[in-house]
Amino acid sequence: MAYKSAIEWTDATWNPVTGCTKVSRGCDNCYAERIAERFRGTPGHSYERGFDLTLRPERLDQPLSWKRPRMIFVNSMSDLFHKDIPTQFIDSIFDIMETADWHVFQILTKRSSLMRDYLRRRYGSTLAPRHIWCGVSVEDSRATARIQHLRDAPISIRFLSVEPLLGPLGEIDLTGISWVIVGGESGPNARPMKPEWVLEVRNLCKQEKVPFFFKQWGGQTPKSGGRLLEGVEHNATPTYLREENMDVLPVAR
Repeated sequence: MAYKSAIEWTDATWNPVTGCTKVSRGCDNCYAERIAERFRGTPGHSYERGFDLTLRPERLDQPLSWKRPRMIFVNSMSDLFHKDIPTQFIDSIFDIMETADWHVFQILTKRSSLMRDYLRRRYGSTLAPRHIWCGVSVEDSRATARIQHLRDAPISIRFLSVEPLLGPLGEIDLTGISWVIVGGESGPNARPMKPEWVLEVRNLCKQEKVPFFFKQWGGQTPKSGGRLLEGVEHNATPTYLREENMDVLPVAR
């Protein structure tokens, strides 16, 4: 587990699985693949196998030892709903998340229909616990079908990661969406993001009263273009209350 994360919208990362395969153009310049492949073939390194899909059962219990409540991005170096991850292993990850209910867990996928189907099987007619947030990546208008899959999943907190934003999203329905994150691509082959694409999403969030978080413009590095949108940082996050005692978890920034 990374006890601190450089990702602006989370506190830490937990990677019980690493590695993945590409499913859409949003994956073309995957930052996680770039990081992992640097170490392919390095004996003893955690990424000795590069970005090959790898289950890491020794990491399953990590959140249980982390006593201070944090927002935890699950599988920042993979996709929890990759078709080659055994259902029993996903079950184990959800078992840990359900137990460690003092944290907020953030799950993000491009395999939205598989996530929807899994959540329906696990929770049936009930909702997933409120400290488990689920989101989908939406890089352009061709990926917006993922939003409906997310909306059809039995969860309370749904979020969109519009990163890397590679084209206009067009008209999208934010009904049932609790949070929208937007960001540009970073890295040596970063594709530029046009301001009008970002403003279109921001204005829709403002109209629909959905918290909007602007992560970065992107460029050669994540910090290259900064985080200001029309001179303002946008850091809104959902407000979340624990149902048992209504204590506010430290999620609002």
